[in-house]
Amino acid sequence: MSFTRRQVLAGLAGLGVVGLGTGGVRYWLGRPENVATHDYELIAAPLDMELVPGHVTPAWAYGGQAPGLELRCRQGERLRVRFINKLEVDTTIHWHGIRLPLEMDGVPYLSQLPVQPGEYFDYNFICPDAGSYWYHPHTASTEQLGRGLVGPLIIEEREPSGFRHERTLSLKTWHIDEAGAFTEFLVPRQAAREGTRGRLSTINGVPTPTLELPAGQVVRLRLINVDSTITYRLNLPGGDARIYALDGNPVEPLPLGKEYWIGPGMRVDLALKVPAEGAELPLRNGPLRLATLKSVASAEPAGDWPPALPANPVLEPDLARAETLRFNFEWAAMLSGDVERGGSYKYWQINGQAWDINDKTCADRPIATLQKDGHYIFVLRNMAQYQHPIHLHGMTFKVLSSDRRKIVPYFTDTYLLGKNETARIALVADNPGVWMFHCHVIDHMETGLMAAIAVV
Repeated sequence: MSFTRRQVLAGLAGLGVVGLGTGGVRYWLGRPENVATHDYELIAAPLDMELVPGHVTPAWAYGGQAPGLELRCRQGERLRVRFINKLEVDTTIHWHGIRLPLEMDGVPYLSQLPVQPGEYFDYNFICPDAGSYWYHPHTASTEQLGRGLVGPLIIEEREPSGFRHERTLSLKTWHIDEAGAFTEFLVPRQAAREGTRGRLSTINGVPTPTLELPAGQVVRLRLINVDSTITYRLNLPGGDARIYALDGNPVEPLPLGKEYWIGPGMRVDLALKVPAEGAELPLRNGPLRLATLKSVASAEPAGDWPPALPANPVLEPDLARAETLRFNFEWAAMLSGDVERGGSYKYWQINGQAWDINDKTCADRPIATLQKDGHYIFVLRNMAQYQHPIHLHGMTFKVLSSDRRKIVPYFTDTYLLGKNETARIALVADNPGVWMFHCHVIDHMETGLMAAIAVV
């Protein structure tokens, strides 16, 4: 299988970058293709955090913070990121939800070789769709995401959206004990069920923060689930909030309602009409408070609801001529070899095939081969009692229907497939390559619930 290495073993000497000791520093790599191009240097390195008061957690971070540095680009423009690995382990970056060339997708041994300690890799791609996205490794994922290697990627609309204020909120629950030490990121008996949960919930790395918002304004809240396991049941009791986008893709604005379930890897853009000065609203996961939204004085006149966001340029699948493919997500419950000697747990499978996370050749055997520009309907059947947020790399699909809930069709890259649910999605296979198709509960993925889909 061919790929481009584009890595060097020269360490950091001669990079011509300033501020290496302070983490991520934005800089220009050259003349931008468009006026507003954004370019970044992004460093992965150890970071001591005080998640538990008085105790140190040895996290890993992008740009000196965990969750990582917020990267921004404008829709249709080129994002150039020089990624520098200052960790003692190999790693990569996957740009979750972005439709990009395969060689930029960050899957080790498929799209690139892992970035080794002291090396760098230049990620360089056009961002075709506006919305809220994120980035993370696709190498030793349970540990690397668990230690903090996650970060938001915001693609701004080509024209002003109508929102004068916005906040990005990265939701993550940490696998740490009462003294801030990391606990197991993957517990086998939990991986065979709902996944291994952490114990300390944070927003932007802070437990139960108070977030100040301007009174009377409509604020765009970009909520990104960067957790490895947990599906958050988001609710805002007493708040006047509307959903404007799901997983980066605009929808016709609709009330938040009682709650919205946002699985690992998923995103939701809310518009919140901030109440009068001094009011406080609880942002919750079910009954548990995640943050307090506090209204503070604003000199601006009261804001009104912005218009719906413009649709992204995703091709509409033609259902009348689409070919139907079926995918069963089911329990496997088998052990491949001695785990202590390099074997792997295999608790999950797709169509009877369990991905071996230690086998670098699995992508050579795709579970399905699609014709480029072909139209397809995927029938996703969950044959288990646990939820699976199903994510497809490289392409965007349209959710059509479910046998468990009413669906207003919408575009996304990740669908939360409920227990014993069967859903139908559709897509145009417009991006050639071999793409990962997996559950974003990370220890489900690492114990079999992943496959490759080829577009030729």
